[in-house]
Amino acid sequence: MLLSMTGFGKSVVTIPNKKITVEIKSLNSKQLDISARVPAIFREKELELRNLIASVVERGKVDFQIYSESIGAETTVSLNIPLMAAYKAQVEEMARQLGIPWPDDWYGVLLRFPETVKSELPAALTDEESEALFNATREAIDGLMQFRAKEGKKLEEFFTKKISNIRELLSSVDPYEKERVVKIRARIEENLSKIDSVTFDKNRLEQEMIFYIEKLDINEEKQRLAQHLNYFMETMEHGNGQGKKLGFISQEMGREINTLGSKSNHAELQKIVVKMKDELEQIKEQVLNVM
Repeated sequence: MLLSMTGFGKSVVTIPNKKITVEIKSLNSKQLDISARVPAIFREKELELRNLIASVVERGKVDFQIYSESIGAETTVSLNIPLMAAYKAQVEEMARQLGIPWPDDWYGVLLRFPETVKSELPAALTDEESEALFNATREAIDGLMQFRAKEGKKLEEFFTKKISNIRELLSSVDPYEKERVVKIRARIEENLSKIDSVTFDKNRLEQEMIFYIEKLDINEEKQRLAQHLNYFMETMEHGNGQGKKLGFISQEMGREINTLGSKSNHAELQKIVVKMKDELEQIKEQVLNVM
């Protein structure tokens, strides 16, 4: 089964006095690009976490975020009262010198000054916190990959339908192809008959006619396009990691369709080619999301 590069996973793990939330979101990208937002307390584990994500996710633009919330009665936050007293004294002195009133809201003013609120972080990450962090990350990655699998199934159904549409369009070429050769031949003969006082070798004309019609022959393009359609489906069945290969195959399909258009020389065939191009462009757009 195909995997999409688009996905989202989230996990919440609770331990005494702390709740750890991990979120992972991925979008399509040619390479693996991980953007991480990690609280200071978990910073020492960031490299290990990146390696863990890279070993599973493989490709895509990944946004990785960790949130840590204290839920116990104990708190590591306190007010720096001596510093706030010093700030208050300086504000009062400033007010006297400038002849302006004191603030109406001392709380709001003092709390906006730097370092008035102290956050006492633990000296090191505990084993319990580290285990909870990695468990949450693994669960979030699992959720992301499940999301990718669901999206991949939708892509597989989409590609199957589009390839089938191109096959039907290709099969509709045959009647117009036979009609096209007859019309081309008749048009050339009609134009020659309109030219007065011109003699020509009918055998030579026949040879030139055959040569000209062979140049407009599209059998090879039809066969190669049919082969590319089969190869696309076979590659898709191989499952994960086929995104780049499917992109290359779709480019080859485009070359054959373009050649069909340039050789068609027939209004109805041109319409069919335009429809093929429309189906193929939709495939190319969605192939960018495949792992």
